[in-house]
This record gives sequence, structure tokens and C-alpha cells, in this order.
Amino acid sequence: MKTHGLRPLFDENAIRRRVDDLARQIDACYGSEPLVMICVLKGACIFFSDLVRRLACRPVLDFVALSSYGNRMCSGGVTLDKDVSVDLQDRHVLVVEDIVDTGHSMRRLFSHLRAFQPRSLRLVALIDKHERREVPVEADFYGFRVTDGFIVGYGLDYAEQYRELPALYTLPPT
Repeated sequence: MKTHGLRPLFDENAIRRRVDDLARQIDACYGSEPLVMICVLKGACIFFSDLVRRLACRPVLDFVALSSYGNRMCSGGVTLDKDVSVDLQDRHVLVVEDIVDTGHSMRRLFSHLRAFQPRSLRLVALIDKHERREVPVEADFYGFRVTDGFIVGYGLDYAEQYRELPALYTLPPT
């Protein structure tokens, strides 16, 4: 496993416990109400898969893809590369994101999804980096709050590397 130089942040057991907790919170929130869960590709795919398997409810699954332009560690403009394919009108929708940092991506996505007139629209994020928030976006559910560092592993990447790592790490400063 290629973790040389990476600083451990949260191990597999800590992640598993938080995903279990989040599944219980989400089940309690929605009860038996039908739910559509939307995974934001690529970073949230592992978190999404683990979370879905732990839910008691049986959500409809969909996927979106966003891209931002700017440098590798900073968000710029946000474009929607893959849109939803299921009907969201009058349905509960839960967006599953890997990390909410500046908030630009989620602001763009939520603005787009509101046009489909969902009954409710909520966000679950594995990582909430609140101190870097540039636009008002709040995760309804989150796994971990982190103050700084560039995070990789468990689906999160740097230049398409490190997604496969089973735990979360921070890259060393450059």
C-alpha cells in the first residue's frame, strides 16, 4: 500500500464507525419515506457504496459528475459533466459528497437539483472542512470535520492517485 509520506488522519475502523452512525441518522431522518441518493463522482464512490449497504431503507441510486477548473488544490468554476437520470420531482433527495470545502461545487449542484422540484434536498459529506467555506453550504450529515490539509484516500484523490487507500490521510505540505 503506497502511503509513504502521507500522514494518517482516520483509520478504517474510525471510518466504518462513522459510516454506521451516518446510516442510522439517515434511516431515522427518512424512516420509510422513499429516498433518492445521488453520488457525486468520482470522490464519493467508495463512501457512497459503504453507506448505501448499511442503510435499512432501499434508496434509488443515481450519479452526477462535476468538474472544477483552476489549480489542483483550489476550486474554480464548476461544471456539471453528468446529470441525474431519475425523476426527482416531489421525492426526497440526498446528495452524497466526499468533501465540502469551499462550497462552490455543492452550491452549483444544489442550484441545479432544485430545478427538478424535489420534496427535500439534503447533503451528507464524508469530510466537512468548514473553515475554508467561501459560500454558505451546510452538510445535513457529515462524517468528520477537518480543519486543514489536503485529504486523500477512501475515494479522495490528488491527481487521480490515492483513491484506493482504505483510510484517510493528509498529503505532506509541498
